[in-house]
Amino acid sequence: MNHTASIQRLYDLINAGDIEGLSNQMASDFVERDDLPGFAQNKAGVTEYFKMLLTAFPDINMKVQDVIASGDKAVARLVVSGTHQGPFMGMPATGKHVEVKVIDITRFSDDGLAREHWGLIDQLALMQQLGVIPAGP
Repeated sequence: MNHTASIQRLYDLINAGDIEGLSNQMASDFVERDDLPGFAQNKAGVTEYFKMLLTAFPDINMKVQDVIASGDKAVARLVVSGTHQGPFMGMPATGKHVEVKVIDITRFSDDGLAREHWGLIDQLALMQQLGVIPAGP
């Protein structure tokens, strides 16, 4: 099964603010392989993380640039943008618009449910755009 559509569906649900739908696309034994400070690395923790993210960035948009799918994994390169309008990881809202690059690797089962996730986000760019870290020259 080619999981290009499986990974795109996850981003479409997030963009629509449908966190329940996102949760339904994760297997019950889903494992998040990245550290999400303050959140469990399972389906429930990821669901809570995205609820927090949508509160912080209610206009979040995950725009897929590329997807490479092979076997049970799909890799996506995307640009995530949004306006910081609520608390985010202990930071009060800044009203600033941010745009960061993300790489996701998701392993799916044959039914299209996400089983595992690994990801990289340009955290430095995010913190600079939020004004937490000074931007370079």
